Amino acid sequence: MGSKYKLTILIIAAAILAAALRPATADETTVSGRAPNVLLIITDDHGYGDVSTYHESDVQTPNIDRLAAGGMLFTGMRANCTVCSPSRAALLTGRYADRVGVPGVIRTQPENSWGYFDPRVPTLANELKAAGYHTGIVGKWHLGLESPNTPNERGFDTFRGFLGDMMDSYATHARHGNNYLRHNSEVITAKGHATDLFTDWAIDHLRERAKQPAQPFFLYLAYNAPHFPIEPPAEWLAKVKQRAPQLSDKRASNVAFVEHLDDRIGRVLTALKEAGLEGNTVVVFTADNGGSLPHGQNNAPWRDGKQSHYDGGLRVPFMVRWPGRIQAGSRSNYAGLNFDLFPTFLELAGRQPAADLDAVSLVSVLRGETINAPRDLYFVRREGGAAYGGKSYEALIRGEWKLLQNDPFSPLELYNLKADPQETNNLAKVNIKMVQELSAALRKHIQRGGSTPWQAPVIAPQSAQDSTK
Repeated sequence: MGSKYKLTILIIAAAILAAALRPATADETTVSGRAPNVLLIITDDHGYGDVSTYHESDVQTPNIDRLAAGGMLFTGMRANCTVCSPSRAALLTGRYADRVGVPGVIRTQPENSWGYFDPRVPTLANELKAAGYHTGIVGKWHLGLESPNTPNERGFDTFRGFLGDMMDSYATHARHGNNYLRHNSEVITAKGHATDLFTDWAIDHLRERAKQPAQPFFLYLAYNAPHFPIEPPAEWLAKVKQRAPQLSDKRASNVAFVEHLDDRIGRVLTALKEAGLEGNTVVVFTADNGGSLPHGQNNAPWRDGKQSHYDGGLRVPFMVRWPGRIQAGSRSNYAGLNFDLFPTFLELAGRQPAADLDAVSLVSVLRGETINAPRDLYFVRREGGAAYGGKSYEALIRGEWKLLQNDPFSPLELYNLKADPQETNNLAKVNIKMVQELSAALRKHIQRGGSTPWQAPVIAPQSAQDSTK
């Protein structure tokens, strides 16, 4: 056999292998009827350093690590915000959070609530439902407590979980004495640790979907853990203290909390496999923002944590697995945002994303290709209390440059992320031209966000409405 012939055979074989590993295009997915199921697992305040696949750590997350090993591990992804509600609003709409009315946390106390999820904007659930998917959410919602912003009104066929922000206790599942557990619109009570409950409900959901193999599904599994209060089950804390007696009580509790969560994620992934769904299910694991440093969480190697625009508050674990389509053990350093999943899932489902999205599809990255188009990454958070005064503070990343504030009353800071990834050398007084350039771009984002109300509309009394006619 001649060398030219051998070379031709090798080229053909390589092409066949590459085709087998890449995700189907939207057209291929639609034509072949192989639209993938989607399982999106998002955890709460989960620091980049609290996933052991990223670097050696005192926390062990073998199930999350195996998920990463089976697909693509991203090292450069950030959450859309440093706190919960804005990240979730962006993730579910593909638009920056202030453009959908959620620049800050939606809380159970109206006087301290800083967002109203715009009911006019289609969610990921709406879009996938229109593509023929069954849509379900298990776990934390945190985008509204009442109509029109409950999960079933925002595109989800089924909801079993927690409407509110955080739980006062993972055992009682209450918040400020109120019960926000729901099964669709029904108020429910349940016994057990919330992480266990959400796991069991997710497994039940997967088993139900396995009975309808012709219809693809989207399951949004949103754990409250490891958000404080840090409440690991006693047996998990005892295991960590026995293994690592040198850890402080605070750190040991957080390690145990994360390891319990990892174990339950492993149970969900096992159930997916046992139900015969693993092969055609895209599984994503990520978090809504960085970990809380006062509660013993770890964002290493990045600076600071939750609430901060330094990268410790924004960098999050991010991995995607799709057996046979995404190359196992692959990695990407693409610098994107969590809401890039919105157009990614739509493209895989064969649905054309809207032209006005701020998010960028990651499908080409999942194929092993690169995205070279430049993009700005915009971050905003509005907050109350004396430290913030109900005002917003912002950040913008353009290439290797990052402009930020960490409260509305402090001067802007400028960092070169390529030369200074830990953000220790503030260049704002040195590179005034770059500060001016990024400030101008930031103002345009602020103006766009300002066109969307972030408080619920006030409905005038009928008599007042009549008087204006």
